[in-house]
Order: sequence, then C-alpha cells, then structure tokens
Amino acid sequence: MARARRLLRIGALVCSLLFCLIPHLAWRAIRRPSPWPRLFLAMAARSVGARVRIEGAPQGGDMFLLANHVSWIDILALGGATGTAFVSHDGVAGWPVIGWLAAQNNTLFVARERRGALSSQLESLRAAMLGHQPVALFPEGTTGDGTTLLPFKPALLAVLLPPPRPVMIQPVHIDYGASAREIAWHGAETAGANAKRMLERRGALTVTLRFLQPFDPADCADRKTIAMRAHAAIAASMAEHAIA
Repeated sequence: MARARRLLRIGALVCSLLFCLIPHLAWRAIRRPSPWPRLFLAMAARSVGARVRIEGAPQGGDMFLLANHVSWIDILALGGATGTAFVSHDGVAGWPVIGWLAAQNNTLFVARERRGALSSQLESLRAAMLGHQPVALFPEGTTGDGTTLLPFKPALLAVLLPPPRPVMIQPVHIDYGASAREIAWHGAETAGANAKRMLERRGALTVTLRFLQPFDPADCADRKTIAMRAHAAIAASMAEHAIA
C-alpha cells in the first residue's frame, strides 16, 4: 500500500504540472506575470496529501514573509496560499527538474556559506523585490525538528533597511500539529529518502499557516532587531499552539 500511495501521489504531481505548464509558458512568452506557479504549488501541496488551513490575515499589498522551516512541503503550502517567491540556497538550482521549477516561480538562489558574497546577494534580492510578488525567507537557514525554533540568521534582512520598495514584514508560523516531528526533514536524512517517506505517508496532512501581526521594517533599528522581532512572534505562536 505504501508503494501504491507513492505512485498515486507522483501521478497527481505530474498531472498538476502538465495542467499548469503550457499556460504558464504561454504567459511567459507574452511577458506577462504568470499566475500558474502559484496554482501549481497549491495543487502540488494537495497532491502530496497536504490540506492547508489559514489562520490570521495575510498582509495585503507588498509583503516580505519570514517563516519557520520544517519540510519542503512548507514551500508548496506557503507558495500556493500566497503566491510568494522564495529565497533558497543555491544548491537547489542544480537539482534536476526541481531547480527549473523553482526558477519559474522567481526563486532567488543565494550562497549562504560563501564568504564575500553577501553584497551581491543583497543587490540581487533588492532587484527581485522591485516587482510586486511577495518574497519569503526561512531565516533559520535550514529545517528544524518541527517543535523548536532555531536562531534566525539576520544577514539577508539587511535588504529591508531600507527596502527597495515600501513593504511590510509578516511572520508566519507553519504548524503541522501532532505530525510535526514525523514531517520534519532534518538530521542526516537525504532528500530522496524524505520525499519517499512523505509520498508513502498514510492519510492527509493538515498544515496550518498562521499569519501573525505584520510590522514595518522602518520601526526596527537594524537587521538583528528585525530577526529578533519576527523570531519572538513565531516562537510565541509555537508555544501557544504546542501539542502537550
């Protein structure tokens, strides 16, 4: 049965991609912003068994999302719900198929560990923010265990002081409830092993996106203050909704 579930979910993912791909390429050909990556991410989330719930109100207008990071399913759920582009480590760009799909959603690839690259990465992020697509960053820099929040890395948040366009920051708590530890992709588990495990998982998976109180980066003294404020908001939400 596990193998059957995996094959069915892969089939659903392929159908979702085929449904969205041709119209997306047509929109790109006439140089119009394409709505199809967002629809694909929403369909892909459902294809892998995720059922997305939204609590709170996503900030209207231009926004910069800061969220905790548990699994690759975060990207499907958050992207499908908001249409956001993501900031991702540059290794993803080289992944077969996945890297190309990420690029279609205007993912910004950064080399987090490369010394001396911060200045050029900030310029690339500023350029990406000149459009009006929301941008999302996972400031932990990696995935956690689903129940604890790692320290936020503030380096890339310097782009918000000042932002290249007026933008509000909105912390987002991604919550898998009682399934968090099972869903979490961390430790030595490989990408392939994790994907296989998620695709073979029994039953639906509830993912709650909690959109917390937005704030203006202009109210923060520096990038560390932005990181601390967003971290405190998400940590408080995690504590409030922790499963005993």
